[in-house]
Amino acid sequence: MGSLTKGYIRISPQEAYSRMSTSDEYILLDVRSAAEYKETRIAGAKLIPVDELGRRAPVELSDKHIPIFIYCRSGARAARAADFLAGIGYTSVYSFGGIMNWQFGTVRE
Repeated sequence: MGSLTKGYIRISPQEAYSRMSTSDEYILLDVRSAAEYKETRIAGAKLIPVDELGRRAPVELSDKHIPIFIYCRSGARAARAADFLAGIGYTSVYSFGGIMNWQFGTVRE
């Protein structure tokens, strides 16, 4: 089970994968740059770079209660994004760190 950190929950990539495997209602959020996303990403991930969250989240992530699973390259940006989203009222925010630790397949362009 994950640990609560500043209003969001830090979970392992394995737990994120398990939770996403048992639900169709969630958002998988990649907060890296567009170049990083284009190079490799987790299938089904939505790209909103961490620096654009303030502007884009209210429009593109309008349901504040749907589970949001966040990742970046190594985990730092995912933690920042999760903290930000929890701080503006999102209620089901999970950070599972970086794509570097994701063992369940990625896609490339």
